[in-house]
Amino acid sequence: MNSKYAKLMLEWFDENKRDMPWRRTSDPYGIWVSEVMLQQTQVDTVIPYYIKFMERFPTIHDLAIASLEEVHHYWQGLGYYRRAENLQKGAKMIDEKWNGIFPNDPKLVKDISSIGPYTLGAVCSIAFHIPLPAVDGNVMRILARQFRISDDIGVAKNRKFLRKRSWSLCQMILTVLISHLWN
Repeated sequence: MNSKYAKLMLEWFDENKRDMPWRRTSDPYGIWVSEVMLQQTQVDTVIPYYIKFMERFPTIHDLAIASLEEVHHYWQGLGYYRRAENLQKGAKMIDEKWNGIFPNDPKLVKDISSIGPYTLGAVCSIAFHIPLPAVDGNVMRILARQFRISDDIGVAKNRKFLRKRSWSLCQMILTVLISHLWN
């Protein structure tokens, strides 16, 4: 893998990217909300919910102090209400520990409720330009093909192996992507 590979990916992205409201911000809170909403939900479904949610809860503090019933109301239709509950739990943690300011240290971010490895990588790389991989199932499948790995990526030990094997590739690609997208 080299920068030529990353360049091809960037060219493809430039030609095919879709306009999404969370791509118009570098606010870690807005990016975090979008990533949680996008879990198990299609982009076209999420967009109107994201807009309404962010209008009602424009800051971490607003989400942290809202009633769970109100959070559920604005989440209604997205399903998987546990995501909304964990998002609010994380907002309360950020509000209490860091005065509502989303931390920019991945070691702190990873401990926030609703943030797993993928969301950690997405928020830190997009909001803070930290080259961390955001490796979801789709990326895992691509990397498995790239590395000619035929083992089931649904098995935890295989996912761990792929994450470890793909680390340097993802860092290189993310570094190039970040410099391309935000410069």
